[in-house]
Amino acid sequence: MPVITISRLFGSGGSEVARIVAHKLGWDLLDNAVVDAVAERTGLSPAEVAEREERLPSMAERIIEALMMGTEEIMSPIASAKLPPSDERLLEVTRKILDEAANRGSVVIVGRGAQEMLGSRDDIMSVFCHASMEHLVNHSMRREGLSKEDATKKVEETNKQRSEWVKAHWGREWTYPGNYDICVNTGTYGIAGSAEIIEDVARRWLDGLPGMG
Repeated sequence: MPVITISRLFGSGGSEVARIVAHKLGWDLLDNAVVDAVAERTGLSPAEVAEREERLPSMAERIIEALMMGTEEIMSPIASAKLPPSDERLLEVTRKILDEAANRGSVVIVGRGAQEMLGSRDDIMSVFCHASMEHLVNHSMRREGLSKEDATKKVEETNKQRSEWVKAHWGREWTYPGNYDICVNTGTYGIAGSAEIIEDVARRWLDGLPGMG
């Protein structure tokens, strides 16, 4: 089943674009539902999963994780089962959820390393939504009700975390255009316009897939 992955700079409106693309194509959309699914399978709360997704553990978290891994070997199975899952375990669970979604039917998947996790498939189209810093900040201010200072900080920190996360796990430059089939500037084309561009490219791509034309 064909899959479209949409990676996005924070503040670009990539999730909104994905929602429109999925609706226009009549496909399923997998975005924040990933958080709930991972939470259910790991025993974490959705808030805990959301806090840890698409970012590397902090130094303190890595130290705690290393200590827990060493302690787990001498703990009873019941006690060790109560330990919070490692970053690698969360990645493993997320990959399984994405695989299951892709195998169920045509789907648009937002972020979560989907492009890398499903990269071995030959029926995947990867998209990157970006925009100028000014647009990212202004969009974040409107969407989340933040001050310009707070929006700027959140945009910079979130995109830095996402970039480091992709680099650490897959050795790829997250924002490099060559890693994607199509890059769309949502600041230039807007949310609806960007979705229309992606839909048009997707339909041309689908026509070229075996059994889809």
